[in-house]
Amino acid sequence: MSEKLSDTARETMLAPLFETGWAMAEGRDAITKTYKFEDFTEAFGWMTSAAMWAEKWDHHPEWSNTYNTVEVTLTSHDVGGLSSRDAKLARKMDAI
Repeated sequence: MSEKLSDTARETMLAPLFETGWAMAEGRDAITKTYKFEDFTEAFGWMTSAAMWAEKWDHHPEWSNTYNTVEVTLTSHDVGGLSSRDAKLARKMDAI
């Protein structure tokens, strides 16, 4: 089981994500990012790839898709906030 990120871990794990466009979600202990693609097919393909990793790691995002835009929010509900699993999935999503 994962645990909520400590203050030190937050600085280490989240700072690089903030540099790639992730941000703290308003009013929640969560991170969020909006991805833009050329079209719906590219957005859906990215979501499919991300979904495979999310399923493999048993850590599923909150997300929505409108045409070429995917809005993602990551948090670990079982620990009541951000965990290392969120940072790991965010890094993977950026790499896809």
